[in-house]
Amino acid sequence: MKSIDSLLDRFCLNHPKLGIPNLMLIISAGNVIVLLLDVFSNYTFSYLLRFIPGAIFRGQVWRLVTFLFVPVNENLLWFVFSVLLYYSIGTSLERTWGTTKFTVYYLLGAVMNAVVGLIMGLLGFAWLETANMYYLNMSLFLAYATLYPDAVFTIYFIIPVKAKWLAWIDAAFLALAVVGNLFRLNIPMALMPVLAVLNYLLFFWSDITAMAGRTRNRARHQTSRQTVNFKQATRRAQQQKGYIHKCAVCGKTDTEFPDEEFRYCSKCNGYYCYCSEHLNNHVHIP
Repeated sequence: MKSIDSLLDRFCLNHPKLGIPNLMLIISAGNVIVLLLDVFSNYTFSYLLRFIPGAIFRGQVWRLVTFLFVPVNENLLWFVFSVLLYYSIGTSLERTWGTTKFTVYYLLGAVMNAVVGLIMGLLGFAWLETANMYYLNMSLFLAYATLYPDAVFTIYFIIPVKAKWLAWIDAAFLALAVVGNLFRLNIPMALMPVLAVLNYLLFFWSDITAMAGRTRNRARHQTSRQTVNFKQATRRAQQQKGYIHKCAVCGKTDTEFPDEEFRYCSKCNGYYCYCSEHLNNHVHIP
């Protein structure tokens, strides 16, 4: 997958005019229009737009596109919140990535859902809704949190929470959706969150592996013998001598000179500490 995200980046850079400007605005406006038409039609209008493979096989091919605009949440308050949230996140991603890459991200996820949805229709789920955009929209938050992990969201306008922590909650909801739908034997709905996460991984695999590598190296460093020995030596020095750092040249200690900066020399053989004056002005100990 590392090569795939590189290919996607290269493709987007080489085709800057393929993007759809303000795509998330179009999607959000479409959701609002469909919801309004649903209200006036007693919630029958959206059924004509949903991704139903049996209807598509009978010639209603517009459903291959119109399912992008079908709102999943019928609760008005939650609908307004989700539309505003995903519009904000989508426009932020478009500004960061550029129009082409965001368009490819969103439409590639939609195409994956449509293809799998049609396959589910052939496997016996022809008259169920086998694709929608609910989980793909959720994956937008994973993308945003990966790019801006320290961005702060205010829960209930009171509690500030960083995006990276909310992303874990988002991922947990996606995992629960898979398990819950498998338990109910609703295979198409179980596959939708999987496809959303797969689409996210296609674009962020290199970032995730790099982040995992840094975490692994940090953990290895913290538990390495050299680090452990250094920590033990520091504790013993503080307990026995009353100070932690002492310059090996002039004898200054951090107790006598609390504002002095002390550093250990990596070229000396052993844990030899020096004050700022002698750090670069001493004979290295072999």
